[in-house]
Amino acid sequence: MTLDLTRADTQPAWCPGCGNYALLKTLDKAIDASGLDRTRLMLVSGIGQAAKLPHYTKANVFNGLHGRALPAATAIKLVNHDLEVIITSGDGDMYGEGGNHFIHAVRRNIGVKCFVHNNQVYGLTKGQASPTSEQGMITKVQTHGVTSLPFNPLALAIVEGASFVARSFTGAPEHLQAMMTAAIEHKGGFALLDILQPCPSFNRRNTFKWYKDRVKPIDEAHDPTNRAAALDLAFTWGDEIPIGIYYKSGRASFESQIDVLKAGPLVGQYGKGK
Repeated sequence: MTLDLTRADTQPAWCPGCGNYALLKTLDKAIDASGLDRTRLMLVSGIGQAAKLPHYTKANVFNGLHGRALPAATAIKLVNHDLEVIITSGDGDMYGEGGNHFIHAVRRNIGVKCFVHNNQVYGLTKGQASPTSEQGMITKVQTHGVTSLPFNPLALAIVEGASFVARSFTGAPEHLQAMMTAAIEHKGGFALLDILQPCPSFNRRNTFKWYKDRVKPIDEAHDPTNRAAALDLAFTWGDEIPIGIYYKSGRASFESQIDVLKAGPLVGQYGKGK
């Protein structure tokens, strides 16, 4: 009997028009395009609409607590770094509840791929402002409009030394697949892919058309190894939103610098003795 790892039997429980549908479809294509063995793929998530994604495809799955996807993914990667570990998380789950974990996973340059579904709102809990919601956005909780500045994940990741930082949009599936594939194939440390997507139920401000009118591929002349230029792009938001690879470096991953991990995954060393 051959195990079918191409699709899941569970039907997605997302709202009609949610960007997660395109994201799921594109992720499956990117996994196949990269030639990744799904038996060696670990999808890790926390809680939220984005966190449901691993249940709708075929891979090994760890579904944890709200904002705690990164600690679990870090542990999995350090114990068995032969696995390809991809985190699927929302902007609230990763940048809000998981914000402190995000900062230090980037700083350490843990070798995981972090795909953040960024719809600039909390969807599962029905429409509160998220860390990436824009100032002035009115919600059922922020009835007078959001007053805090939006969190800038790309700028933080670049400053703290992530070795791959990119952004894409679910309305540009070919571009999104290329960014996912590039992140999966990245051999360094922490790879952040921030994915803009509409939430038609709870974010009526940043709609599909709003993104479509603003996203623009990064100019081919951009040097992604230039940190200062990457930061300029990270602060470009408004009438134009760049999508593409902002920054990448050859910085060594955390696990490649630890002697005991250089000898191979810990799971393979168990029982060998001294």
